[in-house]
Amino acid sequence: MDITMQWIRTSWTKESRGGEAAARRNAAPVGFALPHAESGSAHVIRMHERDGFEPYDSWEDLRRVDVQLREADGRLRVLPRVQPLFALPPRSRRPPAVRLVPGQWVRWQLNYRFSSAAGIRGWSYWLDTFNIAYGAVNADVFLTAPTVSVDEQGPLR
Repeated sequence: MDITMQWIRTSWTKESRGGEAAARRNAAPVGFALPHAESGSAHVIRMHERDGFEPYDSWEDLRRVDVQLREADGRLRVLPRVQPLFALPPRSRRPPAVRLVPGQWVRWQLNYRFSSAAGIRGWSYWLDTFNIAYGAVNADVFLTAPTVSVDEQGPLR
C-alpha cells in the first residue's frame, strides 16, 4: 500500500519568541503541496529563523524518519518517536498510535526546547509536523484538513 509522508521542521531561537519574528514563525505552513513523489521517501521541509522561515525541501528515506510505521490488517499504525530523550518539554504520557485506513491521513505535531550542553548559548526550539497519508493521494492532500490531528505540543516557557 502507498504511504506518503511529509516532515516539516521549523527551528528558532528566543529571537522569534515574540513580535514580528514570532508572527512570521506562527504563519509558517503546516502542510505543502507534494512535488513528484519518490517511492519510499519522505518529503522533508526545513524552515529556520535565520532564513526568515523560508521553506527548503528535500527527500529522505522513510526508514530514516523518526516515525514508526507498521501495516497490519489493512491499516497503517503511525507513532512518531520522541527524540532525543533529553529534550523538553517532558512527555510523561504520550497519546496512543493512530491507525489509518486507506484514504485517511494524520497530522502529528511535536515541539522541543534545547539548551547547549554547557549552558553557554540560549535556548533553541523546533516544531516537527508529520503529515502521513495511507493509500493513493493527490499532490494537494496536505493542504486539506487531516482525517486525524494529534497536537503533542507542550509548554516551552
